[in-house]
Amino acid sequence: MAVIPTVTVTSTGARLLSLRRMLSTTATTASSSLSSLCYLKQGYYPLQRRRILPARKLVIRAARTESKGVSLGFRAPNFELTEPLTGKVWKLDDFEPYPALLVMFICNHCPFVIHLKKDIVKLSNFYMKKGLAVVGISSNSVVTHPQSQEVAKDFGAVCTPEFFLFKKDGRRPFELVYHGQFDDSRPSNNAPVTGRDLSLAIDCVLSGQPVSSNQKPSIGCSIKWHPGAKQ
Repeated sequence: MAVIPTVTVTSTGARLLSLRRMLSTTATTASSSLSSLCYLKQGYYPLQRRRILPARKLVIRAARTESKGVSLGFRAPNFELTEPLTGKVWKLDDFEPYPALLVMFICNHCPFVIHLKKDIVKLSNFYMKKGLAVVGISSNSVVTHPQSQEVAKDFGAVCTPEFFLFKKDGRRPFELVYHGQFDDSRPSNNAPVTGRDLSLAIDCVLSGQPVSSNQKPSIGCSIKWHPGAKQ
């Protein structure tokens, strides 16, 4: 079977009208060149059917890993990390006065983090004004900050970005209530970046409402573990 363009001839040349299917019944009428003949003032010439290729999608060549293995209700582990810009040492106890704590494991060169970076900053600034404490941990800085990988292990983090939202309940340690995605957007799809999933969870915590346990895992680059990282 061949698909042949149907053309009409005008004084200005050939104009493509439509495509129709033609089934060859004999070997003499079969055509594998997918061409037709069109008459112009200059005579006959072959009209080639152009092959239309599908649009290519952006392919992210990185190990895609889902956040998993950490159950809701998990208590935030203690940590002690130095802020690179100021040299200040931060501990979990420093966030005791806050009603909620968001811990994010990120990486400067991860395409999944780069895709969300501006909106992560925007979301963090917005909710910090409402009482949310935010901690971002670069878990692949194994040379300059090897202790960050030990903290990632303690949290059970496996990818970047990965989000852990904890709520504070009186004197009890921070309790994990959300461990899911930022939203449905990925570097290789056309979904807009909204931060909807994480924002909804934060809104629930800050308003004292329960967070739904129906959570989609975050997807990102796998954390590159240093051989010396604590197992």
